[in-house]
Amino acid sequence: MSAGLPRWLLAPAVVGFAFVVLPLAALAAGVEWGRFVELIGTEASRDALWLSVRTATASTVLCLVFGVPMAAVLARARWRGLPVLRALVLLPLVLPPVVGGIALLYTFGRRGLLGEHLEAAGISIAFSTTAVVLAQTFVALPFLVLTLEGALRTAGSRYEQIAATLGARPSKVWWQITLPLLRPALISGAVLAFARALGEFGATLTFAGSLQGRTRTLPLEIYLQREADPDAAVALSVVLIIVAVLIVLLAYRRTSPIPGTQLRSSGRPGSLTNRSGRGAAHGSPAGSKGAAGQSEAAGTGSAMTPDTGAPGHGAGRQDPDSGGEAAR
Repeated sequence: MSAGLPRWLLAPAVVGFAFVVLPLAALAAGVEWGRFVELIGTEASRDALWLSVRTATASTVLCLVFGVPMAAVLARARWRGLPVLRALVLLPLVLPPVVGGIALLYTFGRRGLLGEHLEAAGISIAFSTTAVVLAQTFVALPFLVLTLEGALRTAGSRYEQIAATLGARPSKVWWQITLPLLRPALISGAVLAFARALGEFGATLTFAGSLQGRTRTLPLEIYLQREADPDAAVALSVVLIIVAVLIVLLAYRRTSPIPGTQLRSSGRPGSLTNRSGRGAAHGSPAGSKGAAGQSEAAGTGSAMTPDTGAPGHGAGRQDPDSGGEAAR
């Protein structure tokens, strides 16, 4: 047990881990491994897996395109109606997926709010591959937005304000300061969105239907095989679990636990650098010190911290009694 962690937490933690792991172990034990390749090698299974990967990738791209600006607005804007807007954006997290599918059908269906006009223009969305992508995007988008908004609030706006005072344009601040800070959270959020899209079932079935090779994703194929061939359903379930676990492990292995720590831990006086080593803004962040503050720090043997421009703790200082340098 870690120091400071109460021992009584171990019992409920073990029960919780068992609650998650045991069903997965039971599912793996129920697979006929001797026929595993045969069970997942049918044409319907291959079509469903390939369709799921393609649509989940497309929906993840849409989540990134729209979710990153949405998270920035929610984290940085100061509008009165922002709490209501945030609640609406996160609503798909708690809504039953079937309800989301019906909402999409009433929006993009043939007689929907927008679908009626799209049908008049010759564009049909419902019960198509596009409908699968939209359904997956609808349920996966809040995962990305929630992750990025939390990262933006944790990182704060200090470095963005410093760059702005040094004359950096908002677009330059966004690309050179904000996005590098968000990189770990961006990867994590994209992975969560992809995994959620890969396992989407209810909204897809309601809005896109179940047409082999067109709208029948892997979860839908598993549901259909549950009645026709239970062994195939179990094997396909294991495939879906393996794919999801590999993606999550690969992505989280490449992320940093605390967004923005790369900038705060920079040891270079008077500079803001991201993880790649490129300077975010030139000159001292304090703005009023500039090069004179750096040279003064060099003369006294003290280190300038990138946040305040004050002498850093633990740096070499001039001993007023002996006249020599003593490291404190």
